[in-house]
Amino acid sequence: MSDLGAGFGYVMKGQRWVAQHGRWFGFGLLPGLVTLVVYAGALIGLGYGADDLVGWATPFADDWSSPWQGLLRTGLTALVFVLGLFLAVITFTAVTLLVGQPFYESLSEEVERGEGGEVPESGLPLWRELWISARDSVRILLRVALYGIILFACGFIPVAGQTVVPVIGFCVSGFFLAEELTAVALQRRGLVLKDRLVLLRGRRMLALGFGVPLVLSFLVPLVAVFLMPGAVAGATLLARDLADPAPDARPGPGALDPVRVTQPPGPGDRA
Repeated sequence: MSDLGAGFGYVMKGQRWVAQHGRWFGFGLLPGLVTLVVYAGALIGLGYGADDLVGWATPFADDWSSPWQGLLRTGLTALVFVLGLFLAVITFTAVTLLVGQPFYESLSEEVERGEGGEVPESGLPLWRELWISARDSVRILLRVALYGIILFACGFIPVAGQTVVPVIGFCVSGFFLAEELTAVALQRRGLVLKDRLVLLRGRRMLALGFGVPLVLSFLVPLVAVFLMPGAVAGATLLARDLADPAPDARPGPGALDPVRVTQPPGPGDRA
């Protein structure tokens, strides 16, 4: 099976796992539901207040005649709401993972326990794990924002901007979503963000096969809530196979050996 197909296979394995463990599915829904309520409230507030915000930001248009004032402010109001919706989509997973860190940590450990073998422990207190998760999420979001700016500019290229660029955008989002989801299990194994990115780049097509289908699904926040428990379960299975490969699948000389990174991050990595 190709890495793309294998990556999608982990998506399905994770959803099957939570379907067979209904209690953990309900347990994993809670963070997503809380985040969805907060985001829905924020978007409703933005919908009611966007026109006032635009009016405050465009005092120079107060004396414009009709229809130019209305066209400008209506267009900017729509743009503000669209930008708010875009930010909600790209940050929903990161915020849900942060809010649900204890929930998803327990779910991930249960998946590993069910697969057999020793369940790795980070050895860090909860507050430290939350800090590392928040810091890494901000770093990932900054990377996504940078790629987003570049791809937005490339979007003005005729033909390619309307065909190739969106595909690249989904691939970029899928790769970083795979990183965020596998971080739950890989952080327990002591892999810092830099090591996790190197690990996933070494199996880029596998990461894309896992992340891109989820990105397409997560465009609908309500769908994201119900898929999130299975996504964490699938990411845990993926992380196990990446970081704890079978002896005959271990990387050869010169390749990254994730097994060597087994200790909690040192002082330099925690800064």
